[in-house]
Amino acid sequence: MTIERGITVKKSEDFSEWFTQVITKARLCDYAGIKGFIVFMPYSYEIWENIRKFLDEKLKATGHRNAYFPALIPESYLKKEAEHFSGFVPEVFWVTQTGDTEIGERLAMRPTSETIVCDSYSRWIKSWRDLPVLINLWNSVFRAEITATKPFLRTSEFLWQEGHTAHATAEEAEKEVHGILEFYRQLVEEQLAVPVLLGAKTEAEKFVGADYTLTMEAMMPDGKALQMGTSHFLGQNFSKPFEIKYLGKDEKDHYVWQTSWGVTTRMIGAVVMVHGDDKGLVLPPRIAPIQTVIVPIYYKDEDRERVLGKANEIAKLLRGDGIATHLDDRTEYTPGWKFNEWEMKGVPTRIEIGPRDIAVGQVVVSRRDTGEKSEVKASLLPQGITEILESIQAGLYAKAKRQLEQNVRTARSYGEFMQILETVGGFVRACWCGSPECEAKIKQETGATIRTVPLKREQVFDDCIICRRDAKDVVYFARAY
Repeated sequence: MTIERGITVKKSEDFSEWFTQVITKARLCDYAGIKGFIVFMPYSYEIWENIRKFLDEKLKATGHRNAYFPALIPESYLKKEAEHFSGFVPEVFWVTQTGDTEIGERLAMRPTSETIVCDSYSRWIKSWRDLPVLINLWNSVFRAEITATKPFLRTSEFLWQEGHTAHATAEEAEKEVHGILEFYRQLVEEQLAVPVLLGAKTEAEKFVGADYTLTMEAMMPDGKALQMGTSHFLGQNFSKPFEIKYLGKDEKDHYVWQTSWGVTTRMIGAVVMVHGDDKGLVLPPRIAPIQTVIVPIYYKDEDRERVLGKANEIAKLLRGDGIATHLDDRTEYTPGWKFNEWEMKGVPTRIEIGPRDIAVGQVVVSRRDTGEKSEVKASLLPQGITEILESIQAGLYAKAKRQLEQNVRTARSYGEFMQILETVGGFVRACWCGSPECEAKIKQETGATIRTVPLKREQVFDDCIICRRDAKDVVYFARAY
């Protein structure tokens, strides 16, 4: 790999440029010909497929089923829930004609699917026997991000999963909201190795149209928070305007209780930022498209057939054990060039094998996270690689967890609050009176928002950070993507 192909800035010195270089040079994405849009290249899409596989299995095991709804939504549907409509209008793409013909009512390019789903639910649900309805969607959505775009984090089209459920009682719906948040936590912490804070959004920050929103918040190395997923209790805010009613066992009509929830491809951006280093990506093994790459090493033509034969034998052995394995048998590149390329792509482990290794019945295994090399007997490879992969997964999470903990600081005065934000960033733990005016004042003056009110309420330790009146909650502020 030439210098031009490598990362030319340090993560600690120019984080934004570092991120851009990593996602492009590791071939995760390409910039599209329309501002605000990107191409998901095969490597990033494969990461998304692994994320999707984990979550899809979780959802199907609990009775959720996948469906697909149209990408175009009539404006009249959006207007049925006024708060929801007003929240999304500024970022909606509108379709107004087909060819040269005006279509009449404007059609919104799907910013989210609550309204079009509710239109169907109003026809599907008639009796208590029809409930619950547990539908999940895998699709893309469109939100007009034109000025402040960043690949994977803020683009005008992104991939996501969105769930939409309807229940007979509020208790059932709320159980769904909390259960989904736990699935999301397992996905992000146990698969992506990114630790999160769990909590609720404030009224000002919740999903428009929801009674309340639960959230997962992660911290990036540049001191900015990133919302990793949300789960919303919609109450009856959509069922009433859309007339989604069921005949209960009591022979009376009742409005259903609803939820919606989602995670997006911004999780890929989080993985890049949290785990990447000055050589490029560092992928957690559980979501890596390639968990180990085999690089044959030989310098004499007479060794080629023997080394490649053994490499293919090892690849077959590892694949048979469920390890995602790639054999890099290209002849146009040197082993050193290949090492650099696979390090850039963040492949968790690399196996080096040459004539000397074959002679002693072993291979050299290199870890991407630490660079540590070890010799492993070829006969013990499946077990050995599996153990190393699990060690890498655990190590990445432990390192990220330490970084998160180091980026949570407590402020007891507004001056201290400002100093933390301006110098190091991260989460600022502070007391809040519950006043929307105080919340808005901080956002206006500092750009920080309340990212989460912890699910496990913490004991108030001071007066409100702004007005100095009695505080009601301990909350976590941060500037965010």
